[in-house]
Formats: sequence, C-alpha cells, structure tokens
Amino acid sequence: MTATLLSICPALRTAFERTGYDADSLLDMLGDDAHAALGRSEPVPVRRASMDGGDLGVLVRLFLLVDDVVEEDAARALAPVDLDDAVDAGLLTRVVDGTVRTLLDVRPLDAGHGSRWIVSDPDGSMRPAPTAPDHVLGVGQASLSLLRGTPTTPAAEVLDVGTGCGVQAVHAADYAETVTGTDISPRSVQLAAATAALNGLSLELIEGSWFEPVAGRTFDRIVANPPFVVGRGTVEHTYRDSGLDLDGASRLMIGEAPKYLKPGGTAAILASWVHVDGEDWRARVASWLPDHGVDAWILQRDVADPALYVGTWMRDGGLDPRDEANAALAQSWLDHFAAADVRGIGFGFVYLRKTELPTDVLAEDLRHAFEDPLGNEAIAYFDRLTWLRENDPADSVFELDPATALEHVSLPGDEGWHTEVIRVHRGNGPNWQHEIDEVGAMLLAGMRADGMPLNELVALLAAAHGLDFEPLMAGALELTTGLVRHGLVLPSGLVPA
Repeated sequence: MTATLLSICPALRTAFERTGYDADSLLDMLGDDAHAALGRSEPVPVRRASMDGGDLGVLVRLFLLVDDVVEEDAARALAPVDLDDAVDAGLLTRVVDGTVRTLLDVRPLDAGHGSRWIVSDPDGSMRPAPTAPDHVLGVGQASLSLLRGTPTTPAAEVLDVGTGCGVQAVHAADYAETVTGTDISPRSVQLAAATAALNGLSLELIEGSWFEPVAGRTFDRIVANPPFVVGRGTVEHTYRDSGLDLDGASRLMIGEAPKYLKPGGTAAILASWVHVDGEDWRARVASWLPDHGVDAWILQRDVADPALYVGTWMRDGGLDPRDEANAALAQSWLDHFAAADVRGIGFGFVYLRKTELPTDVLAEDLRHAFEDPLGNEAIAYFDRLTWLRENDPADSVFELDPATALEHVSLPGDEGWHTEVIRVHRGNGPNWQHEIDEVGAMLLAGMRADGMPLNELVALLAAAHGLDFEPLMAGALELTTGLVRHGLVLPSGLVPA
C-alpha cells in the first residue's frame, strides 16, 4: 500500500524524539550565533555548526536548509521511517547521485508549552524556488506575532480561521478543550492535518471559505491570521490574498467574527487597514463593527508607505521588482492605491469580546517596543473595562500597579534644570506611557490600597493647593479612567498579587 503523509507521522515523531529534533536541542547544537543565522536565512553558519551534529545535524540540513542529503544518512536519521515510504508520502524526493531532498519544511517550535513540529511548504529562503499559488506558509513573523498576541487563558472551544499549516491551532490545543481549524486551501488542510498527527493532537479541520464551514456554531475564542494583504482584489497566493479589494479581508474578518463568539467569548485577529486622505484610520476600523454587542481593542503596530508595502509583498512572493513583468505588476498595484487615495497601510492586532451591551471601541497606536506577550493583556484589558462599566471611579479606591514608574524629563535652562515632561511609565505588558502634570503626579502619589476614594483625594488636593474642585475632579476622572484602561492604575481589588 502506498504510504501517505499522515500514515508516516507516528514513525516520523519517533525519529524526531530519538534524535532530539526539538527547539532546545537545536539551539544547543547550533549555538547562539548559528541559531540567529538560521533566523536570518543564512545557511552557511548553520551548515557548518550542524556537520558534527550526527543525526540531528542531518535533520537540520534536510528540513531547515533544504540541502540534498545522502540517502544512507537520511535513512539513519529518519529511522524508523522507511525512505521509500517517505518518498511515496511526498515528504522527500530522490535527486541525483543517491541523495534525497525534502519537499516539506518540518521544524520544531516552542511556543511556551514544549516543542511542537510544524509542517509547511519550504519558503525559498534557503533554496530559491517559485512560490506556488497554493503555497502553505510556515512559521513566519506574522504567525509568531499572533502566537505571542493570543490569550492563553482556558477556553472550551477555539476556532482558527485560515489555519494554514496549523500553527495557531496547535498552540490553541494547549489551552483549549477542542480546536477547529478552517481554510479555503485543500493543501493547507492536508498539511495542518499532518502537523496535528505529528504532534499527536486531535484537531477538527474543515475545508471552506472564511466562516462558512462553521455556520451556525459559536466559540469561546477565535484566532485568525487571515489573508489580510491589502491588494487589488486578485488572488496570486492563497495564504496572503483574499480576492477582496484593499482591506476588504480585514473588514470581513472583524465584522463577521462577533457573530461566531459565545457571550463573553474573545477573538484575537491580525489585520491590516488602509490610511486614506481625510479619514481617521481609527474610525475606519471601528466602522466595521456593529453598534451593539462588542468590546474592541485595536492596536496599530506599524504603518508602511505604499511603495515599501508593495515591494515587501512582491519579494515575499519571490518576484524580482527589476523584471519588466514584475515592474508592471508593481506599477498596477501602486496605481490602484493612488486611485483610492491610500497614503499608508496599517497593521496590528484586533481583540474582540462578545457582550450584550453597546459596543465600546478603543483604537490606538502601539508602535513602541515591548517584551511581554500581549495576549493575556487583552483579557486583562477587557476585565478592566468591565470594572469601569460596573463601578463609579469617583467613589473607588485606587493604587498604582507595582510596575508603574514616575519619570521627569528636564532640560538645562538659565536657572538650572527645567522640567519639560512628566510621565508615568508601565514597566511591563505593553509598556504604556502617559504624560501628566504636577497635579496629576500628586494625585497618583496619594493612591494606595488603604487610602481614600478618588473624590476625597481630589477634594484634599484642591483644598491644599487652592484649586477648584469641579474641574479638578473632571480631569482626575479622565486621567484615572485612561490609566485604568492601560493598567497603570488599578482598583485595589484588581491589583495583581
């Protein structure tokens, strides 16, 4: 019987476990420098570091460098997988002089719960090759961003829309009871099934467009890295092109997702949106949401000018912009942007929560660097939003998050240092910063768990400094509400232990 990719996955897993083909062992064998070179798609340092790595080194050259490997070496490293079965299954192909080459990218990934193996198409970074229309993308920067940006709090039923190679679905299996993945590409469903089988996971994988395969169902969490490339409404590569004009894919995803969430359910979505002359990008994305039933936190991580955007995605598709035909494609793409008055393309995260209340939207820039994973911060944000809805801040006691710091920025003047800026800085999570004034700093200084409610603090501050209570209270409420949303100031009951 001819072997299939799924049929060889148990033996392939055994080979990986035997050889130590996992994220930690890979780093140990390569060392920091060669491992960093692997991330930059520079094969020579990786190849040199792997030559004394035995069977593990063979697997690195085979699956990560896409090198041609001597059959005997490959057979030894892949045992108990039979080499003929690997060829029949479409994992390997025989090339000249008794060597084999992989047809698939199979790489270990540790997203926080130990090593998993992800199966995708080779991306051409190590061995140049055309990008097929049904190319299945592997673990790229976008998918890694979403992994770090997805909440990992327990969820019963999770939906991964546009599952691709299955990396988000595999990640969800660590915190969910059941995981469903959908994709319009039959090849994506096939390779996601191989990813699941290789990791011993049971995933429901359904072929179909967007939410059509799960019509009538609802979920506790939705995760999506959809084909959000802002384009001309054509499809050249299914992993990135939706066939919808401009940011239509993100509009569809963000607008439809709430319909498939259970009450209290959340969604984490990567999305792109255009910046159009005379239009606020925040209002554009907010308009995609219903007026009722959704809390939304929209974070713009980057904005690219049209020329940079088109050039980046053309190179992603393996197209040389110096080629005459490709230059014509770039010209058409840029002309399309110009006709729509597009001046930039934004990219970021969209977090949604299903409610029974009027829609609340906060859309903001988060372009500065931060280290902590963003996912569970979204859940904390929604918890803080719930608190603001259900409580009167004026009558509440607040304290500072332990990671909040006060910063004075001073410049030299005629009479010594002169304070130019006062800001509070959150030293964890998204590293938010807020500029405040001296009075705001004094207000925050009085916030502690055993302290006074906000209105009493403001009254004391007004009396001590001869200020009018009413405008001071209005400003204190605005400041405190903003700091609560960003987690710098917290109601005493919400402060982490």
